[in-house]
This record gives sequence, structure tokens and C-alpha cells, in this order.
Amino acid sequence: MRRVVRTAEAPAAVGPYSQGIAAAPFVFTAGQVGLDPATGKLVAGGIEAETRRVLQNIQAILEAAGASLADVVKTTVFLTSMEDFAVMNRVYAEFFPDPPPARTTVAVQGLPAGARVEIDALARGA
Repeated sequence: MRRVVRTAEAPAAVGPYSQGIAAAPFVFTAGQVGLDPATGKLVAGGIEAETRRVLQNIQAILEAAGASLADVVKTTVFLTSMEDFAVMNRVYAEFFPDPPPARTTVAVQGLPAGARVEIDALARGA
């Protein structure tokens, strides 16, 4: 069974995609950038603030699906500059204590809304 996951606690989808999909036994989140769900605008404060907002958005989507960050088994991180890696990594570690999920991190030329970081997640479903 496949069900759409929606929450007002994360930015609404701005295209033909869902915030998340629960397909037992997994929950897949769409890639999240640092958009504030209340304003729809990219948060100020650079890579640290963006990474924190991204992970809060992912957390909200997972919770709407009945899962949590502790259920995440894999993430993919997209950065517009690998110079932001250390700061992103520090914030990321706050949200994923030991043992963290598997992760891939890649540098990309650009991201939606001028974001510096985008992350998606795959979690075990509830």
C-alpha cells in the first residue's frame, strides 16, 4: 500500500511531488531545503540555519507518517559548496546521534530557492 504523507509543519510541495510517501515498510521524504513552512521563504542565517530547518522539515514529515528521525536508514545530502560540509555535518550530527544512518553527500551546481543544502531521507515505517 502507498499513501501520501502531508503536514503543515513542513513546506508544501511546490510541484508535482509529495512531501513524503509511506510505502510499507518504508517512508520516503522528498528532498527538503531550508524553507520555513510558515512563510514559504528560505531561512536566513546561512548553511547552519538552513541545515537545521531542512532536518526539522524532514522530522515533521516523518512524524506525520508515524515515524521519527531514529527510524531513518539512509539520507542523501546535496550541497552547493563542499566548503559548507563541516558546518552541515555538525548540525546533522545533532539530529542523528550514534548510530547515524547511512549517508551520501554530493556537491551540486544549484538547488531550488537558492538553497545551499537539500536533504532527503528513507526511514523504516511505523
